[in-house]
Amino acid sequence: MNVTLRQLRVFQAVAETRNFSRAGDQIGLTQPAVSRSIVELESQLGLKLLDRTTREVVLTDAGQSLAMRLDRVLDDLDQTLAEIHGMAGARRGKVRVASSPTLSANLIPACIAECARRDPDIDFLLLDRMQQTALDSVRAGEVDFGVLVEPPATDDLHGEAILDDPFCLVMPPDHRLAGRRTVAWSALDGEPLVLLDHASGSRRLIDEALAQHGAHGEVRQQVGHPATVFRMVEQGIGISVMPALAMPPAGLQALVVRPLLPKVQRTIMLVHRRNRAPSPLAQRVWNLIREVAAQRRER
Repeated sequence: MNVTLRQLRVFQAVAETRNFSRAGDQIGLTQPAVSRSIVELESQLGLKLLDRTTREVVLTDAGQSLAMRLDRVLDDLDQTLAEIHGMAGARRGKVRVASSPTLSANLIPACIAECARRDPDIDFLLLDRMQQTALDSVRAGEVDFGVLVEPPATDDLHGEAILDDPFCLVMPPDHRLAGRRTVAWSALDGEPLVLLDHASGSRRLIDEALAQHGAHGEVRQQVGHPATVFRMVEQGIGISVMPALAMPPAGLQALVVRPLLPKVQRTIMLVHRRNRAPSPLAQRVWNLIREVAAQRRER
């Protein structure tokens, strides 16, 4: 049945006033428009709802049954729509965001702090997970959106690039390359390496850059967290290629960091399911992260 909300509200007004003209005045329709809506509703239901004479409108048994239930149904609908409409202006609630470790450590804390300052009624909940697990959380709807490293382009995801993050070389201060202001990727050929493992969103990009520039080194260790990489480099196990955002804000006192040329960078993206637009609260957090990333880019 193709019964419309307008037809039901017209019937509700007629059942209440027992008069087509007064019903039209109540809901802002002409008497012919009211009559036409009732005829269309009766046609869709296959039942006569009203007996009309020149002097009065009388509800049939079917009309009485519908009228008795319709008030509650329309009241529930009005309340539901009002609650949903209120979400657009909601100022309080939880927003869940998944992020990969290097971003969780060095971009997201500033975003959480700014959110607490700007929107203290928003509870910004971070799920700190490896890239693929964070991506799975977005797809499963476990989080409102994710902050990820160049997720694969797929039909089920919508992404927005917010920041480019260049790769750099991390090494002990006595390494042969430490005295250079910049280091060519090709200079890494034959060097022992300590790299993030393949669960990281950066590893694929690092491997591609090393291969493209003919830097074939021995990967001695593959680990999941940047802090572990730095400790291994300090112990002389190997040197490392790391994204700039993985560097602690206070720097690496025991290590040397140099830009790698030609510049290769990863793209940081905000990602949500294509068929699930962020809620108004989540959109505010999305916009806030974009702003914080833009400020970092300018610095």
